[in-house]
Amino acid sequence: MSGLKSRKLLSVQEHLRDRVANALRAALISGDLQPGVIYSAPTLAAEYGVSATPVREAMLDLAREGLVEAVRNKGFRVTELSDRDLDEYTEIRSLIEIPTIGHVTRSASREQLEALRPMAEEIVAAADRGDLIAYLESDRSFHLGLLALAGNARLLETVADLRNRSRLYGLADLSQEGALAGSAREHTALLDIMIAGDAEGAEEHMRHHLAHVRTLWAARKREAERPARMRGSR
Repeated sequence: MSGLKSRKLLSVQEHLRDRVANALRAALISGDLQPGVIYSAPTLAAEYGVSATPVREAMLDLAREGLVEAVRNKGFRVTELSDRDLDEYTEIRSLIEIPTIGHVTRSASREQLEALRPMAEEIVAAADRGDLIAYLESDRSFHLGLLALAGNARLLETVADLRNRSRLYGLADLSQEGALAGSAREHTALLDIMIAGDAEGAEEHMRHHLAHVRTLWAARKREAERPARMRGSR
């Protein structure tokens, strides 16, 4: 019986750890946690109403994803991404994803592609209602779902890691301004092109989409770097 109790306790702890990790991701995406700033586990624990242990564990999960980095005896620093970092991530993603989308267009069935339409539509719906977490999670599920149709597990792992490391943060202002809506609708358009069997068109659309996402990052970065008084005067 003691073994069953131990497994139950472990399950509860893991669940709390996941909840804290998701809350921290949400804070990163909204901009409540700022790149370059060091946050201590006890401080965050007090804010979320939990003990420091699940916060440390959740932060270690985020560190493995490249989203934060441990600072000895201080806490965790939100990873800063330079323009060069983003350019390099985008270049690698382009080299992998563009030809793969062409391959999937030629090889996948209409039924396989149509099965991803609810995800593409959820991206649009999430952008329209300003739900940043749902937007990014649906975007991730859609893109990885498309790439999974290529049947290469290592490729999928690589792209998933690149997406984690180049995840867009501080999107609240862009969402409020409607800047995400255009990018969101590119997903349903891509799906339509692929279902029509236009491999070259799908590759070109994917090239445009990745460039658009990179532009959104640049706009968000410029907004974040503006003095607070300027942002508040709009």
